[in-house]
Amino acid sequence: MEQELVDAGVEKAVDEVEAEDAPESQADAPAQAEAEEAPEAALVDPIEEKREELEFLPGDWYVIHSYSGHERRVKANLEQRIQSQNAEDWIYQVEVPMETVTEMTKGGKKKQVDRVRIPGYVLVRMEMNEKSWRVVKETPAVTGFVGDARDPFPLSLDEVVSMLAPMWQSKLAEDEAKAEIITPPAITFKVGESVTVTDGPFENMPATVSEVTPEQRKLTVSIMIFERETPIELSYDQVEKLD
Repeated sequence: MEQELVDAGVEKAVDEVEAEDAPESQADAPAQAEAEEAPEAALVDPIEEKREELEFLPGDWYVIHSYSGHERRVKANLEQRIQSQNAEDWIYQVEVPMETVTEMTKGGKKKQVDRVRIPGYVLVRMEMNEKSWRVVKETPAVTGFVGDARDPFPLSLDEVVSMLAPMWQSKLAEDEAKAEIITPPAITFKVGESVTVTDGPFENMPATVSEVTPEQRKLTVSIMIFERETPIELSYDQVEKLD
C-alpha cells in the first residue's frame, strides 16, 4: 500500500511538470512552425541538444524517494557512497531537479532563489544490478526506489527531460547573462608612449610609459616631479593616450 502511494506521488509530480510545460508549448507552436521553415543555419534549441545528449549516455534513469528536505543531502551522500563502494562503473550521475524562482525579501526586494522542483525525489542514472541497487537503497535518508521495490522501472526520456529542463534553462539564462556583460575594449600601450594621468594625485600631468604589464592591466610611467623623472605605477584606467 505504501509503495502504491509513492508510485502515485511521482506520477502526479511528473504530470504536474508536463502540465506546466504544456501551455507554453502550445503557445509557442506558431514560433516553432516558423523555426522549422527557417534556414538550416538557425540555432538549435539548447534543450533539444541536451535531450540528444541524454540519448547516448550509458545507463537508465531511476527515481528514488527521499525524506522531503533531504534531497540535496541524499545527492551528496550517494555521490560519496559511489566512490567509497567503488560503484562508478554502474552509477554514473545523481541529480536533484531544481528550478529558479523569484521571491520577495522582507525588505520588499525581489531575489532569485534555487529550490527543489519535486520535493522528496532524486534522479539517478545507473546500470541496475544487485550491487548498484544496494549502494543506492542503503544511502541515508533514501526510502527506496519508486516503482517495484526490487526491480524498479526506469523513466522514459520524455520524463527525464521534463524534470531536468527547468534546471538547464536556469543555467542557460545565467550563462547568457554573463555573456552580456560588456567587455572593455582592448587597450595597448607601448614603452616610450606619451600619456596623460587621468586619476589620482598626479591627475592631468603628462607622463611617459616606461613599463607595461598587460596581464594585470598595469603600467609604469615616468612623471617629472621637481624636475626629476619619478616612476609611478598606474592601472590602464588611470591614464589616457595623447591624440
